[in-house]
Amino acid sequence: MKKIRIVVVDDSAFSRRTITRMLEGLDVVDVVGYATNGEEGIQKVIALKPDLVTLDLEMPKMDGFTLLRILTTRFSLPVIVISALSGADKVFKALELGALDFVAKPSSSASIDLLSIKEDLQQKVLQVLSLPPVEKVRSESKSDASENSAAKPGASAGKAGIHVPHAVDLVAIGSSTGGPPALQQIFSAFEQQYPFAIVVSQHMPPGFTKAFADRLNRTSRFDIKEAEDGDLVLPGTALIAPGGKNMLFEACGGEVTVRIVNPSETDRYIPSVDVMLESCAAIYRKRVAAVILTGMGNDGSRGVRIVKEQGGYVIAESEETAIVYGMPREAVATGVVDRCVPLDRIAAEIIIQGGFT
Repeated sequence: MKKIRIVVVDDSAFSRRTITRMLEGLDVVDVVGYATNGEEGIQKVIALKPDLVTLDLEMPKMDGFTLLRILTTRFSLPVIVISALSGADKVFKALELGALDFVAKPSSSASIDLLSIKEDLQQKVLQVLSLPPVEKVRSESKSDASENSAAKPGASAGKAGIHVPHAVDLVAIGSSTGGPPALQQIFSAFEQQYPFAIVVSQHMPPGFTKAFADRLNRTSRFDIKEAEDGDLVLPGTALIAPGGKNMLFEACGGEVTVRIVNPSETDRYIPSVDVMLESCAAIYRKRVAAVILTGMGNDGSRGVRIVKEQGGYVIAESEETAIVYGMPREAVATGVVDRCVPLDRIAAEIIIQGGFT
């Protein structure tokens, strides 16, 4: 197997050495060089032609954001940001600028703490092996996606993909790699507050989801917050599952309440999309619309089956806009997806299928 060539960009010598050791613990990885700042990073990328760059955002001379723009646009390189929780807002800005994913660096500089990211870092680097070339992902324009959107029904869409709309009380969205900017685009596309609630399970570590929810809230008509145990699911609101936890729902006295629980040992992806969708379907039945966005793995594929069994509606992001066509592909493979549409059509699809036009 061809090795993944990686350049590590970090101004901390200790971090560079530790990250290099963690990466070289994988047989398929070859750390071909490192850089201490953005200017040096560009030089190393030109000279060494890596397949992937790991990037710390806080650096002298040229900052991480400037380097990131150059790496993703001029060199079409996948970038994994390694950043501390204190820089959560910067992480989401980096994802919007084209970073593929991020790894949460502990705030402490102690060796044993930094080593805690080893499994997450190695897993995300290995996932790069399954990605299409970045050039293919970035060559798709929104206009191309819109032209293709009308003829992408899922396997269960029926005659000509036509679905008779029914009222939707809840939209449940699942996403992973590439999800933060995709969710930003969807929430920004709603031109008003609609009379349904939205719940989101985005694979994310603890500590980042509050900043993410606050960021989404600034550009959306919906009232968006990180979900807390006991929150009511109300029309016009959106609740983001907290990182490292699962989000369930409980019906009592005509109200639906959020329950935040620890994941089980069998939950591979957290917050779990499958767990959220199963809980939603049990309460909302045909009045729930499930949406599966970009992401690695198959989380959500079990959940969409349950949603469909209860009479709900299922939408998947189509391949031409998904940064990683893993979760949507697995959802479509179940045969229960009603519609596959590009990212810029998902908000409109929710409104149409919910009967709000």
